[in-house]
Amino acid sequence: MKKFLAWRLIFIIALAIFVFSVVLPQPVNWVTSSANIGIRKVLGEETTLQIPAIPSVAFKLGLDLQGGSRLIYEADLKNVANQDKKEAMAGLRDVIERRVNLFGVAEPIINTQEVGGVFRLNVELAGVKDVNQAIEMIGKTPFLEFREEKPQEEMDKILAKRKELEGKQSMEEIKQVPGWEVAFEELYNPTKLTGQYLKRAALEFNSNTFEPEVSLEFNDEGAKLFEELTEKNVGKRLAIYIDNVAISEPMVNEKISGGKAQISGRFTEKEAKELARNLNAGALPVPIKLISQTTVGPTLGAISLQKSLWAGLYGFLFVVIFMVIVYRFSGFWASLALLLYAGILLCLFKLIPVTLSLAGIGGAILSVGMAVDANVLIFARMKEERRKGENFTQALEAGFNRAWPSIRDSNVTTILIAVMMFIFGTSFVKGFAFTLSLGVLVSMFSALFTTKTLMRILIGTPLGNLKWLW
Repeated sequence: MKKFLAWRLIFIIALAIFVFSVVLPQPVNWVTSSANIGIRKVLGEETTLQIPAIPSVAFKLGLDLQGGSRLIYEADLKNVANQDKKEAMAGLRDVIERRVNLFGVAEPIINTQEVGGVFRLNVELAGVKDVNQAIEMIGKTPFLEFREEKPQEEMDKILAKRKELEGKQSMEEIKQVPGWEVAFEELYNPTKLTGQYLKRAALEFNSNTFEPEVSLEFNDEGAKLFEELTEKNVGKRLAIYIDNVAISEPMVNEKISGGKAQISGRFTEKEAKELARNLNAGALPVPIKLISQTTVGPTLGAISLQKSLWAGLYGFLFVVIFMVIVYRFSGFWASLALLLYAGILLCLFKLIPVTLSLAGIGGAILSVGMAVDANVLIFARMKEERRKGENFTQALEAGFNRAWPSIRDSNVTTILIAVMMFIFGTSFVKGFAFTLSLGVLVSMFSALFTTKTLMRILIGTPLGNLKWLW
């Protein structure tokens, strides 16, 4: 039993070192740097032996904390069949996300919403600096086009120049190579065949190999253009571009008549479905109109973050004071467990990573109350057992065992509600639901594993017999 307890304690200490190293890497790296200086003094400056530094991972802040812009667009789907509207919006979302990422916005939040039969696209650009340029890029209708290979001589020149530039790291080095601009030319030339001639794209499965492939169907004019294009490019590739980005480069095996074709290859079902969706997004006329724009300044975001952090710190300190006053030494151990709980939660926020918004921070702070609630139930049961005359060991085991059903039921119901909020809520509510449920799960570990292990250390010691401490 003692050996098992020792291993649990070692695990808690190792976990605490890990999580606080991730959450606060600067102090650990300062110690590491000092240790490396000592190693070099002992082994010599030429030694390669050193303790690696812990990489610093920043918290991912949402729009309301970092500042940025929220854009709401309304999609015009009057020319789209009812059964295709959701798929068209999903494809449109993918294209907009690709555009925003090219614009330089790190991991934007983009989602679709239907309100009273009206489809909207919500775009959150945290940290964006030039919102007017973002609006201009997002506001374009997705453009799909088919391109054919350039003449072999031109392609050879481009590929040769690209090979010549291999290993060049900076633009200064690249510009020293004569004719370096050739390497940045496209391998494909535009054609007349664009998304306006594509009727639909769909996921299908080959009748012989059962492998997923994408079928294309063009209108009458598009069928003629596609037939001419495939006849001219047998044995060559036709590239499919959306917004000047190649999404597929299939090989033309033969002349294709009738306006129908299949894009085959080593697709997974998910890849083929995504390609079909992107093709439809480029083909369908889905204009979008900006109906709302909200800008959150970085100063306001910083103030919101500061106030949230102070609220969390004050709440944590008041909880610790309450636990120590009411439950004395039990409350002290519970406070240590809560400190580890906070470290684990912050560590998970960094590693997952979780986009922290005001709502998300609110959910995390609320989960502190759930963590304390579990300890309160356990310690209240322990007090009852001590009044009955039970010794410390018996009271400790009975307290945890008899409080478990209440802890389990309250936490499970909270998580179920959080799951429903996450499934059916908006992005604002989802952030709250996710951090709350994550905090509740960590709080159960804190109360049932960490607190219990720390309390068991005192079994058989004089402190366990001092009733006034408990």
